[in-house]
Amino acid sequence: MTQHDSPALPAHRPGPSGQAPDAPSLSRTTRPWMPALLYTLGFLTVYLLAICTPWGQRAENALFGLGKQGGEEAWIYPLSGAAYGSTPLPPLELSAKPTLMVGLAVIVVLTLVRRCWWQGCAALGVVILTTGGKEVLKSTLPRPDLVGAPENLLDQGFPSGHTAIPAALTLAAVLVVSPRIRPYIATAGVLWLACIAAASATMGGHRPSEVLGATLLACAWYGLATWLLPSAAAPGATRSTRALPVITLTVALVIALVSGARNDTLTRSLVSAATAFICAALVWYAAVGRPAHTARRTRPALR
Repeated sequence: MTQHDSPALPAHRPGPSGQAPDAPSLSRTTRPWMPALLYTLGFLTVYLLAICTPWGQRAENALFGLGKQGGEEAWIYPLSGAAYGSTPLPPLELSAKPTLMVGLAVIVVLTLVRRCWWQGCAALGVVILTTGGKEVLKSTLPRPDLVGAPENLLDQGFPSGHTAIPAALTLAAVLVVSPRIRPYIATAGVLWLACIAAASATMGGHRPSEVLGATLLACAWYGLATWLLPSAAAPGATRSTRALPVITLTVALVIALVSGARNDTLTRSLVSAATAFICAALVWYAAVGRPAHTARRTRPALR
């Protein structure tokens, strides 16, 4: 009889999952915590530079000296609710609280309909902590008078409540809507924010730092919420057409220019518009702009 060679044994045995030899196995999913930290540092930087330095105070106080006091010269004044008999554009003037309540109700309804419990809790947390946090910060963060400013410029308005509402509601809505419509919801919210932020700055209700601070506060809470969400509930990469970011930010710039425009001063108009556009870009980047909220790392399989 001829002796047959025994078949060669495999060098490595596949693991329980049937993976090929030396195939990498996925480690636990991790989410970046850096955005939340960066937004928080940005918030603190704006506060320290604009409010706690003499040159920061002089720069912002000088804007109030450009043109007339009040918002009558602003193009958006008829929609501000400050004019007698006018209907305010939400959330300006007395429409702030109703806008906030309606927004919270919509988030609750979407959470119940889509049964996205973790995302719904995170969305409510973003709104409540942003709008509630700005009330706490207004009363606790000091505004020292370093330049001998007039009494009407010593009011503490950091961060801006009117800007915090659209920023927080936009980021909260992104958490609870379907991924397919998420970019379009973010677009609508960003355009709304550009209008309100520019109006708040140009009519004299808030300084540019207060508008920017409110947006950074909302982005910081959103970044923290997405980091703390369980892996299965964390929002994944948002897909949209390549043209959508360009279109969104271009329209946001136009809206900011129109909403920030005044008849009596070009400088104040441009500063208000630039501040509003930065706010819109920050929220767009936080909600949609990053390529993914999750990242996977690989490691060699155990032999």
